[in-house]
Amino acid sequence: MRLKTRTPISLSARIVALAAIWIAALLLIGGFALDRIVAGTIVRNFDEQLARALPAMIGAAELDTYGEVRFNRPPVEPRFNEPYSGLYWQVSARGKEPFRSRSLWDRDLPADLEQSCVEPCISRSDAFRNEPLRIIERDGIIPGSPVVWRFAAAQSTQQLDAQLARVRQTLWWSLGALGAGLFALAVLQATIGLMPLRRMSSAIAAIRSGRASRVPVDNVPPEVAPLVQELNALLDHNEQAAEAARMHAGNLAHALKTPISVLVNEAAAGSPNLSDVVQRELTTMRRHIDHHLARARAMGRRTAATARADVWPALERLVHAIERIYAEKGVVIDISGDRTVVFRGERQDLEEMAGNLIDNAAKYGGGRVFVTVAKGSGSDADFLSIIVEDDGNGIPERLREGLFERGARLDTGKPGTGLGLAIVRDVAGIYGGSVTLAQSEDLGGLMATLKLPSCPQTASAEGSKRPWPA
Repeated sequence: MRLKTRTPISLSARIVALAAIWIAALLLIGGFALDRIVAGTIVRNFDEQLARALPAMIGAAELDTYGEVRFNRPPVEPRFNEPYSGLYWQVSARGKEPFRSRSLWDRDLPADLEQSCVEPCISRSDAFRNEPLRIIERDGIIPGSPVVWRFAAAQSTQQLDAQLARVRQTLWWSLGALGAGLFALAVLQATIGLMPLRRMSSAIAAIRSGRASRVPVDNVPPEVAPLVQELNALLDHNEQAAEAARMHAGNLAHALKTPISVLVNEAAAGSPNLSDVVQRELTTMRRHIDHHLARARAMGRRTAATARADVWPALERLVHAIERIYAEKGVVIDISGDRTVVFRGERQDLEEMAGNLIDNAAKYGGGRVFVTVAKGSGSDADFLSIIVEDDGNGIPERLREGLFERGARLDTGKPGTGLGLAIVRDVAGIYGGSVTLAQSEDLGGLMATLKLPSCPQTASAEGSKRPWPA
């Protein structure tokens, strides 16, 4: 049973969905808060207007000769005298007949005389059919009366409820229109804001189809510009890698063409020393293959950002091996300098580059080789240097650059193929480094300086430091 893969959600959909959720949440919260504020203000104004009748009623109340309450000044509001007008007043007390406004006609306002209303009491009542009321009550004392009287004013809330409904309808329609506008703005922002990415997609499609070679950098927003630059740099890197692969394939074919031709000619001529020729030419072919394999390995490993190698231990291993190879010659190799530097690359490549330089110094020098390790400074703070000096005859300046060509040799009396310095230069160049040749001021021979990228090291690599010879 195959599991269905979930379709990724587009950036536009994510942005619009997030904006919709945020807008809806804010509008709902703001709408409810605004509704409470507006409705509270309207109801509070309604209550204040209704409550104005209570002080006038209490001030005008007095007892008649029968002990019943009467007003010496009736309320001036005409609606109190109009039957069923929706505005009413009433004065009640325990054991007393309610004193009512004419507008009540044959009805009484509900009064809970058990509840104390020293401060105004506000309540809603549905005692009248199809006429909800809002009632404000307050206890008062009439001079000469032993009882506490309840003064009440009531008004129908039909107009109040209609006003609140209109306000709420207007409020929510307005918020709905605002939400729709904000949602449309979010869709527009997602469409226009992501347009550079869509243009990049079209540009990449054009590159894949061969209609373009790079992503245009004109009119690119600053947020997208680094992505475009990195993408173009990646395309440059791929082109360089492809070109380097084609070049190395051609160079290898050209390098193997001559040894193969020699072998074919010797075999066709029936040369008596054919075995020696085969061995010599096969050795040459092997060195060419090793050279190009070294470049291919370095190219493949260069992208490993975490690759690092301690320089000092690697050099110690190389020195120990090369001193054993040239033991009969009495070669002495001394190392000095910074023990903590770390090469930002693979250890095999470091040993191949440094090994070729130290091997050449031991082979062609007079027996004394100095190796100095140094950390760069200033503009070269991200690099390290490995300096190899020998006490040989040196090389004239006009001939030094030619030594980096494949197969270039000045001393043909010693074994070799002339590929060592070419390998060092090619591999160092892959890492962004370099190798240069000069004359050694201390030993008088050749001085080779290998410059490679370095990285910080948390712990110093400790190795046995051999002193400089006196």
